[in-house]
Amino acid sequence: MQDDTPTRDRLVTTAATLFRRQGYHATGLAEILTEAGVPKGSLYHHFPDGKAGLAMAAADWTAAFLIRIIDDAFQSAPGYREGMAHYCNKLAKLFQLTDAANTCPISALLFDGPESDAFRGHADHVFQRLIDAVAGHAQRLGLPPDEAVAQAETLLIAVEGAWTLARARRDAAVLRSLPARLLPG
Repeated sequence: MQDDTPTRDRLVTTAATLFRRQGYHATGLAEILTEAGVPKGSLYHHFPDGKAGLAMAAADWTAAFLIRIIDDAFQSAPGYREGMAHYCNKLAKLFQLTDAANTCPISALLFDGPESDAFRGHADHVFQRLIDAVAGHAQRLGLPPDEAVAQAETLLIAVEGAWTLARARRDAAVLRSLPARLLPG
């Protein structure tokens, strides 16, 4: 990372990368601090709750990144099907770029973390942000509100499963096949 990147940002992006690669429990604070190039005091200055607070911030950063992908995929799409196909293709490319061994960017942070209501609640909030982003585009593209939410939830459920299967097979084609499986015809 560049030295001019703010300390908090370096901590968040480094943690997001390491948690995705190794999981929450397998990633130590010392490793995050070393990779980010910051002293230990900086962690607790920015994240008084330590590793758990950092993981939630990393999940928020990752969600914002994924929402940018959603927005880019759906923005110029003539319909929901085309937007979904573009999104799945973008996820397949992300899967290939981040190494097929990596887990889903959100799941790695929030479901491998400590068992707590705070973590589960944050996971729900993060996933809802993704659903809302897709549903907003689906409505803009003509789906009624209830159907837009249902399609967005179905897409998120399918992406999570497809990412896991793609990881097992080390093959992004699983992600690319989602649109035809979800909306055949």
